[in-house]
Amino acid sequence: MKLTIPELSLVVLIGASGAGKSTFARRFFQPFEILSSDFFRGLVSDDESNQFATRDAFDVLQLITTKRLTAGKLTVIDATNIQPEDRKIFVQLARRYHFFPVAIALNLPEEVCHERNQQRPNRQFGSHVVRRHTQFLRRSLRGLEREGFRYVYILNSTAEIETVEIERQPLWNNRKYEHGPFDIIGDIHGCCDELEALLEKLGYVKGGVGGLVGQGDTVTGGHGDTGNIITPHTPTPPSLWNAPTYYHPQGRKAVFLGDLIDRGPRILDTVKLVRNMVVAGTAICVPGNHENKFLRKLRGKTVKVNHGLEKTLAEIEALPEEWREHHTKELKAFLDTLVSHYVLDDGRLVVAHAGMKQEYQGRGSAQIREFALYGETTGEIDEFGLPIRYNWAAQYQGKATVVYGHTSVLSAEWLNNTINIDTGCVFGGKLTALRYPEKELVSVPAVRAYTQPAKPIDGVVKEAITAQEQRDDVLHINDVLGKRIIHTRLLPNIKIREENAIAALELISRFAANPKWLIYLPPTISSVGTSQFLRYLEHPEQAFVYYRNQGISQVICEEKHMGSPAVVIVCRDETAAKKRFGVVNEGIGICYTRTGSKFFEDPTLETELLVRLNTCLTASGFWEKFQTDWVCLECELIPWSAKAQRQLREQYAPVGVASKLALGDAVTLLEKAERRGVDLTLQLTNYQQKAEMAEKYVTAYRRYCWPVKAISDCRLAPFHILATETAVHTDKDHQWHMQEVTNIALHDPDLLSLTAYKVIDLTDPSSEVVAVHWWEELTAMGREGMVIKPIQFIVKNNQGIIQPAVKCRGQEYLRTVYGLEYFTPENMKRLRQRGLSLKRSLAKREFALGVEALERFVTHAPLRRVHECVVGILALESEPIDPRL
Repeated sequence: MKLTIPELSLVVLIGASGAGKSTFARRFFQPFEILSSDFFRGLVSDDESNQFATRDAFDVLQLITTKRLTAGKLTVIDATNIQPEDRKIFVQLARRYHFFPVAIALNLPEEVCHERNQQRPNRQFGSHVVRRHTQFLRRSLRGLEREGFRYVYILNSTAEIETVEIERQPLWNNRKYEHGPFDIIGDIHGCCDELEALLEKLGYVKGGVGGLVGQGDTVTGGHGDTGNIITPHTPTPPSLWNAPTYYHPQGRKAVFLGDLIDRGPRILDTVKLVRNMVVAGTAICVPGNHENKFLRKLRGKTVKVNHGLEKTLAEIEALPEEWREHHTKELKAFLDTLVSHYVLDDGRLVVAHAGMKQEYQGRGSAQIREFALYGETTGEIDEFGLPIRYNWAAQYQGKATVVYGHTSVLSAEWLNNTINIDTGCVFGGKLTALRYPEKELVSVPAVRAYTQPAKPIDGVVKEAITAQEQRDDVLHINDVLGKRIIHTRLLPNIKIREENAIAALELISRFAANPKWLIYLPPTISSVGTSQFLRYLEHPEQAFVYYRNQGISQVICEEKHMGSPAVVIVCRDETAAKKRFGVVNEGIGICYTRTGSKFFEDPTLETELLVRLNTCLTASGFWEKFQTDWVCLECELIPWSAKAQRQLREQYAPVGVASKLALGDAVTLLEKAERRGVDLTLQLTNYQQKAEMAEKYVTAYRRYCWPVKAISDCRLAPFHILATETAVHTDKDHQWHMQEVTNIALHDPDLLSLTAYKVIDLTDPSSEVVAVHWWEELTAMGREGMVIKPIQFIVKNNQGIIQPAVKCRGQEYLRTVYGLEYFTPENMKRLRQRGLSLKRSLAKREFALGVEALERFVTHAPLRRVHECVVGILALESEPIDPRL
């Protein structure tokens, strides 16, 4: 006996004590799907048979049920449930969360249940209890459907129970197995000329007729799947569907968002085209509110013939009288098969006529169908007599991309990972398609305006910024506060502690630049492993060993500039800054630090830097080459003192001056004492060495310092072209980045510094010798050292991503990090014990978050989703990890 239940069901088991409900549940359902009243009694009282704990147990059971239904998980209630009032709450919960309430009653004889209870040590109660259960159960059986259960199964014997099989049936809207690629097309309203032109523009070609692709046509992508359409047998009268069937040679599938009918000049032709593609498996279609109204008319309901319905009815009236009724039935049969919405591509894409809230996606109920067809209104009427629609997309925070239509707009715009692509073709606008997963918009203009909208859309004044940017004007604290788990492409789960999130929020709210610019923060870089060479704390050999052990055969060694990390965003002009970043009257870009604060306190310095950089980008043909109006660059800004003046004044300079004065005086006094015959050779040598260390310490940090009064006193060294309009460039290797940066830097060598680098073959020892020799030359001249990276920007192995970069610093520079006496034997011995595991973990997590932030921004994710990653990086910086590593 097969019991079919929907995949989103709340299954209520009903039966007397001893009927075998728990055994039945364990047989057919997963352990986490079963919520047993006995278990919850034990949970709250340590005794599964404690009937006094029943109320508390069911409070907890209902709470867990609510959480599971919210998460879209099938749930089984294992309790007696013999009274209508016991079952009522579960029917209500199922309806509230748009689940199907399913009743499975185990109607076994009283004697069988009593005998089973006698064999259980915790069920030693009189037969009258089972008798009462059985009586209550049998009174309820006939009324289960009236109580609201959509599926009712009654099992009347142990033999019947033994033969049961349970089949979980996917909902009709579940097409997660379809991965596209898709071409999603907005409201057509009978504009078949434009539809044909758009399909041809998208690359579709005509095949056979009546839903057949046609012999000899090669189609990939499973076109035999007819979804919920049942192709009727060939009728005696000529078929209504005698029209071409379009298909895409590369197997793309069209998705129609409803409102095929009414208003336009070729309504039946539009329906024919769409229906034939659906039957052939080259398209899927959801209904619109116009189809719903038309179906009600065909079913004999009283509807007001307006808003273009009269044109649909007129085309039907124009059909030959002898075939009109038959064709109308065919039309009704097709429209009856359309499902309210679809969930596609493993849940990453949702399509519906009027949109779909996150909590409705993939579920089924009359309320959800109503929302899919009409959206949601506030209950108010505007000056045109139309209902004022509630902007559900403004509150949307779901992970799935939602594509919809219904309300005509001048142009399609992204808002919180949703997009309305009804661009008013029938009103003289254009017919628009969204290519997925490319997220590319393709449109054809209307031949003419076929009718006038009740509410004019062409009179709307276009805002300078998009709906998404208006929404992003207000950032919500709940989007970044509290303990969070951030999912990224490179690392699946990155945990942000609540206390660290608070510290990050304080930093960004008090010191950061306009948050709309903050699409990326540079990650920290871990040091190389501790060197085995006695004179060195860090040496390139350890980096080569690390990457070689990770299976890397080629690395790039880049000179580490004596500056500070900087992120520079440059737009082609202020119009581009408004359009892409939603920033008004803030110039053409920004230069900010790795903590998100503006690099320059003097805005004129930043403006001059950005203008000169913009000139270089224009002169190099960058905008045209990358087809972009903006770019995000990762750079070093030199000198270090340009940003670290306060640190210099309050930390380095006082230590240097105090050390030189104190140690100088101590050496002088010891020398005088020794001239008087006191043997202080050991002490004098010791203090002379300390004085020399102090001098070297001052010399070391002074190399990174000079006054910055004009932009001509600075140098900018870009080394990563992180992102442009259509791409995050982490898929290119580091040599590509260096070459592209060189093309830009050549146009202003006074401002832009090239980063010296060498590509090293780790399979060739002589190549490593060259790298080590170069590092020794750099550090001997007082340079900081170098950064060593795999030649590829991102490298993953079976354990995840490997370190994207490690830094190898010179002996003299390390004085500024560990102090003037770091080089003494006792300090070197202690420093060699430093642990790098936490730092390396931090570096990988910040790197993954940075890449994720850029990818989200480039794919037009809401700013809150970008900031989730950016604030996450700032929060990780609060972790208790030695910043000197």
